Amino acid sequence: MFKTFIFTLFGYLSGSLLFARYFSKMFCGNDVTADSPDQNPGTFNAYTYGGIKCGALTLICDLLKGFLPVFIYIRLAGVRSFGLVLVMVAPVLGHIFPIWHKFNGGKGIAVSLGCLLGLAPNVLPLLISLLIYLLFSFVFKVNPHFYRIILSYSISLVLVILTKPGIPVILGCMAISAAVIIKHISVRDTDEKIEIKAVWKR
Repeated sequence: MFKTFIFTLFGYLSGSLLFARYFSKMFCGNDVTADSPDQNPGTFNAYTYGGIKCGALTLICDLLKGFLPVFIYIRLAGVRSFGLVLVMVAPVLGHIFPIWHKFNGGKGIAVSLGCLLGLAPNVLPLLISLLIYLLFSFVFKVNPHFYRIILSYSISLVLVILTKPGIPVILGCMAISAAVIIKHISVRDTDEKIEIKAVWKR
C-alpha cells in the first residue's frame, strides 16, 4: 500500500511538469504554447511553435514522466498488483490537472503512451495504441483530430482487453483512456462532423 501511494504521488507530481512550457521558454524566451490556437502545452505545439529541439525534448520528457513511475513500480510490486491501476493513470491526471500550473494542463497523449511503455517488456498495449492511431492518421484518415483521438483510444482499449494482459493492466488502460477522452471532450474546439477518408480515395 505504501509503495502504491509513493509511486502514485510520484507519477502525479512528475506528470504535473509541463515540459512544453519549460523548453519553449528555454529556447524561445517565452511560453510559445500560450500563443497556439488551443494553448495546449503538449508535444505538437512545442514542435510547431518552438522548433525541433523544443518538440523533441518535450516528447522525450513527457514519455519519461509516464514511463518511470510505471516501470519502477512494476519492478517492485509486480504487474498483478491492483495498485498498478493508480500508478498508471497518475501521470496522465498530473499532466491534465497539474498542481504546478493551477490544474490547467494538456491533453495527456504523449504521457499516456509513456505509461504504456512502462509496461515493458509487455509492449503490446503500446504497439496497439500506436498502430491504431497511425491507421486513423495515414490509412483511414479521421478528421477532425478530436474524433481521431476518441476513436483511437476507444478501439485500442477494446483490442488491449482482447489480448488479456491481466486485470490491473486492463483497468489501468481503461482509466487512462477515460481521462484522455474526457479531457478532449471538455475542451472540444470543433463542431465539424466526423469524416473518414481512405488515403487511396483522393
